[in-house]
Amino acid sequence: MNFRFIKVTGSGKIKLPADTTRITATVSGLFREYAESLKHGAEDTEEICRALSACGFERGDIKTLDFSVNTEYEGYEENGVYKNRLSGYRYRHTLKFEFPSDNKRLGAVLYALSNCGAAPEFNISYTVKDREEAKNALLASAVKDAEKKARTLTAASGVALKGVHSINYSFGDTDFEIRPVRVNAVMSKRAAPEAAYDMNVQPDDIEVSDTVTVVWEIE
Repeated sequence: MNFRFIKVTGSGKIKLPADTTRITATVSGLFREYAESLKHGAEDTEEICRALSACGFERGDIKTLDFSVNTEYEGYEENGVYKNRLSGYRYRHTLKFEFPSDNKRLGAVLYALSNCGAAPEFNISYTVKDREEAKNALLASAVKDAEKKARTLTAASGVALKGVHSINYSFGDTDFEIRPVRVNAVMSKRAAPEAAYDMNVQPDDIEVSDTVTVVWEIE
């Protein structure tokens, strides 16, 4: 028996409220000795954890995204010859933590980070708490769009749409994240008496899209 098929790619698009604030904080430093670099990296990380503890975070809430200690070299000239020599060992530690969006808490967190001894660089973004549910909703939207297109095409061609033969999805990482806040703008704010920045951030909804390719049997 000869089977006939129709392959359609559906596009899904959803908008979600940004209900979770995500902050990444990075500390780095260059030291002559490897052990010294590790020591300062651990001390700076501990300083950040203490600052965040005062804002209600547990140690388990603070995750490492990246940690490294790498050699750095500098160029110099000796007797007309350019050479390289070891400058030292640079540590770099990037931490991530999230919390339900709350401008008051955000102001306290940013003040704590900008005034702690480690002086980290930090970035602010917004995401959704249940990313798995959001992905499922996005896929359902894409499949529904594919089916709508397939029914339109088969109706116009005078054939009948039967069961699904296969579904192809890339399983890539969907970026449920927006970054509406500039850190420089935050750092320019004055601290309130209660040691917190006065924040008034209302992030826009997060809009994401994805595609799914579905193959149906037709008759």
